[in-house]
Amino acid sequence: MSNKPMYRQIADALRERIQRGDLKPGDALPTESTLQEQFNVSRVTVRQALRQLTTESIIESIQGSGSYVKEERVNYDIYQLTSFYEKLADRNVDTHSDVRVFEVIPAEPWLAEKLQIAAEEKVWHIKRVRFIKQKPVNLEETWMPLALFADLTWEVMENSKYRYIEQIKKMIIDRSEQELVPVMPSEEAITALAIDAHQPILEKISRGFLKDGRVFEYSRNVFRNDDYKFTLVARRGR
Repeated sequence: MSNKPMYRQIADALRERIQRGDLKPGDALPTESTLQEQFNVSRVTVRQALRQLTTESIIESIQGSGSYVKEERVNYDIYQLTSFYEKLADRNVDTHSDVRVFEVIPAEPWLAEKLQIAAEEKVWHIKRVRFIKQKPVNLEETWMPLALFADLTWEVMENSKYRYIEQIKKMIIDRSEQELVPVMPSEEAITALAIDAHQPILEKISRGFLKDGRVFEYSRNVFRNDDYKFTLVARRGR
């Protein structure tokens, strides 16, 4: 019989399952009730074990969802204009988008200026939450000119916007102007991403341009800080 406290024995057992590959990055751990029954312990003991693994950055808890094996952060290369799906292509993990808002609205003056269109011109307004497996990692709000994308659908936005633009619309995406700023999370972001209301998050504000110079989107994205890392290469001027 081990002299270790029971919560440490449970943590060791789960850690071993993760190291063996029985539980892979992004996989859900057994529920607290299941672990209680398996180890014949109280819920308090199970929670101590889960806290231990969280402290070691082996697992993470998502409010209202459960505990998951922690995944490597998504590398967001500032100099590579790639879609959410393309950034994760080498991971071979399930991803999906949950579209929360899909509507046509008139562009207010500030938005018309961003999209380089006339005020009151119709635009798509879309909000979606991006998931890696069951985990929400990114909340995106996007505006796109209706005149460019009259046939845009809910189904398109559940998948890849860039694929639709390039392969269906046959448009050439040229570049994106991006700005990263730290912000306190909104109530919407706190709920959508299950994040701490007191911890700052990163917001990326961007405008996408087609090769002919037209602006095809203006968007705001907020990210869970523990799921993304932002990289860039800086060269010294000569």
